[in-house]
Amino acid sequence: MFRYDLTHRRPGEAIMADLLLLQMLDLDRCPHCGVDKPSLPAHGTFQTMAQGASGPRVWSAYGCNRCGGVVVASAAAFGLIVQEVFPESRNVPDDIPERAGAYLKQAIASISAPAGAVMLSASAVDAMLKTRGYTDGSLYARIDQAAKDNEITKDMAAWAHAVRLDANNERHADESQPMPTTTDAERCVDFVVALAEIMFTLPARAKRALAPH
Repeated sequence: MFRYDLTHRRPGEAIMADLLLLQMLDLDRCPHCGVDKPSLPAHGTFQTMAQGASGPRVWSAYGCNRCGGVVVASAAAFGLIVQEVFPESRNVPDDIPERAGAYLKQAIASISAPAGAVMLSASAVDAMLKTRGYTDGSLYARIDQAAKDNEITKDMAAWAHAVRLDANNERHADESQPMPTTTDAERCVDFVVALAEIMFTLPARAKRALAPH
């Protein structure tokens, strides 16, 4: 998992006690390019005040020295615990099967290497489908079958076809296919995260909510 995870954070709750609003933002990965231990120096600090608030919020804008992407973070004051970070980093959803989660985590970390991220995203989808018994045929055929069986929605199946989950083309270096871009990799990862939420995270949360206390 990344350094901070906003999925279960309550409004106003700190992201992590050791993530401070300083001249360098100490994230495990850049939320734009996924580089490990990014160099994120501050490029400016300002404050805002909400109507009726008891005090201001201080914001700093940080630029990734690798990809140039901007990350914005806020705290009650400079040097204090970070309360908000934008954009949020992609995180591996809860309750996803171990193998699929490992592939997805690697895909997120390798977005800056798009061909690898696409293949890893496809491997994550493959692993998720296999846990539900979909083992025969191409990846797209199994996704379509899952939609027919109401394991996923038809819109999710259409989304799968819209993104570049054609990992077989990448492995065999098909000259007729253009190389995937970072945007292609990001779209694949977004799809896998959503698929994991629908197939595993949401059903697991529903079971926990309905379980007797």
